[in-house]
Amino acid sequence: MPDHSPTAYDMTLCVEELRTALALHGITLPSLCVDLPSFAGTYTPPADLIALGNCNTATAHALATALRKTAAGK
Repeated sequence: MPDHSPTAYDMTLCVEELRTALALHGITLPSLCVDLPSFAGTYTPPADLIALGNCNTATAHALATALRKTAAGK
């Protein structure tokens, strides 16, 4: 059975895509990165997690506002 797990490159692209999309809304998550322990683990299926990191309440509020605006536009 072929392994369709994301590669380190795929995960890095995902992080950069999310970072770029957040920047369009003026949002920066400094800790945004590939969660290395989940990537290096032996989980089945692989966890391939992206760590969003900690953020202050102002950033969390900005993110919630951007998500609400985007959802309302659909």
